[in-house]
Amino acid sequence: MTPEPLVLAVDDEAGILRLMKLELSAQGFRVITAGNGDEALRLAEEQRPDIMLLDIVMPEMTGLEVMRKLREQMSIPVILVTAKDSDIDKVRGLEQGADDYIVKPFSPEELSARIRAVLRRSVGSKNTERLIKIGDVEIDLNRRVVTRDAEVVSLTRTEWLLLQYLAANAGKVMLNAELLSKVWGPEYHDDVQYLRVWVSRLRRKLEPNPSEPVIIKTMQGIGYMLDAESMTSATAPAGG
Repeated sequence: MTPEPLVLAVDDEAGILRLMKLELSAQGFRVITAGNGDEALRLAEEQRPDIMLLDIVMPEMTGLEVMRKLREQMSIPVILVTAKDSDIDKVRGLEQGADDYIVKPFSPEELSARIRAVLRRSVGSKNTERLIKIGDVEIDLNRRVVTRDAEVVSLTRTEWLLLQYLAANAGKVMLNAELLSKVWGPEYHDDVQYLRVWVSRLRRKLEPNPSEPVIIKTMQGIGYMLDAESMTSATAPAGG
C-alpha cells in the first residue's frame, strides 16, 4: 500500500499545530510539526515530507526565509498559512516560490482540499531515476536537484515542475497545452503567454545566452523541447 502523504506543519503557536495535526490526521494525512524555522528545515531534511504548511509570521525566522532556505536544499511543495490577507503578501509569497496560500481562519475541508490539489500538481515522474546532462547543466530527476557549473541552481517549485516535465521527456516536443495543464492545471490550458513567461525565467537560470537558447528550444506555435542532442542520461541503480 502507498503511505498517505506526509505533511510538515510549521507554526510558532502550539495550539494551531495541535489543531492542524488533529484535523489533518482525521482526514488521512500523516502529520509532523515544527514550532520554528530551524526545526522545520531540520525535519524537512530528515523526513522529506510530501508538502509543508508554513506560517509566514514567526519570530527569529519568517516563513518566507524558511522557504528560501528550503529551496536551496530541496524541492518540496509549500502552502503558506497566515493571518495576513492582503494581495501584496499573497503575491510576495507566490513570487518567492510558494505553491499556494491560505488565510486563517480556514476550514479543515478547505485546507485538505488545497493540500490534495497541490500534491496532484506536484506528481511527476517519480519512477524516472535519471541524471540528465546538457552542457554544464545537470538535472537530477531523482533527487530533484539542478546544477550549473557544479553550483546548485535555485528554482521555485513551479520552475522545477516545468523543467521536470521537459527533462522527463527530453528530445520530445511537449505541447503548450499539455505543459500548461500538467504544471498549472486545466484552467490554464490556453494561456500560452503565461507559459512563455515561465520558460523565460527558466532560461535565465540555465541558458548560457537566454536570448539564443540551446537547452530549452521553442517549437514555434507548438510547444517546447529540452534539447536531447547533447544529453546523456544514467539510470540510477535499483534501491539506491
